[in-house]
Amino acid sequence: MTAKIIDGNALSRLLRAEVTARVTALKARGITPGLAVVLVGDNAASQVYVRNKVKACEDTGMHSVLERWPATMTEEALLERVAALNNDAGIHGILVQLPLPAHIDAQKVIEAISPAKDVDGFHIASAGALMTGMPGFWPCTPYGCMKMLESIGYELKGKHAVVIGRSNIVGKPMALMLLQQNATVTICHSGTANLKAMTLQADVVVAAVGKRNVLTADMVKPGAVVIDVGMNRNDEGKLCGDVDFDGVKEVAGWITPVPGGVGPMTITMLMVNTLESAERLL
Repeated sequence: MTAKIIDGNALSRLLRAEVTARVTALKARGITPGLAVVLVGDNAASQVYVRNKVKACEDTGMHSVLERWPATMTEEALLERVAALNNDAGIHGILVQLPLPAHIDAQKVIEAISPAKDVDGFHIASAGALMTGMPGFWPCTPYGCMKMLESIGYELKGKHAVVIGRSNIVGKPMALMLLQQNATVTICHSGTANLKAMTLQADVVVAAVGKRNVLTADMVKPGAVVIDVGMNRNDEGKLCGDVDFDGVKEVAGWITPVPGGVGPMTITMLMVNTLESAERLL
């Protein structure tokens, strides 16, 4: 068996076309969704991510503001900028690109963002809403993973899902989203005694630890759905995920590639969250 590919690029194009249509409808009613992206320092990867986010805004007809600040920016100055953006009626979503310089408390900055504009879904209020099943912004990467499962018509009820990774950005919210769809969820991490024993039971595996080949073919149940959130480099310097793609695709039923899988979906769901923030004003 060779796994079917869940194409994140193709699904992103479909969803962004829907976003564009909804943005056009909002503009006709006098509202242009606006996203502010704040970049502190000159982290090369962050600059690429930020550029892609701004371009996605422009492509869907949204208004975007990119603020670039030097790595020497003080925490106080950054908090002041966040407060100003909270009060800016033309901005519906605020994203402070992580990581921040070491002298700035990232959690303090995240908590300073208004929950109504927390389109990254990282605020404690957003996490609490997800935990309790209340309306709120879902973190973009696991939200994108859920859309990918939805796109293949996968019924999660009664299935066993294993999430490898327990970060606040992907692992924990991913587990909660799967739980909401009535999956039985196991979270694995660096303290898990026998990862292979867990993953071999899984109907769905989400790998999100940032470690190459954390999931290999002998660890996957035949026909399982494998979602690869990882972003690494192989020995040749090429982009790869957490999953041994060439091996696992011969066992799994469905698999996401890297690149072209979860990555484009993350930015797409950021657009969806920003749009929904603007639509709440109607």
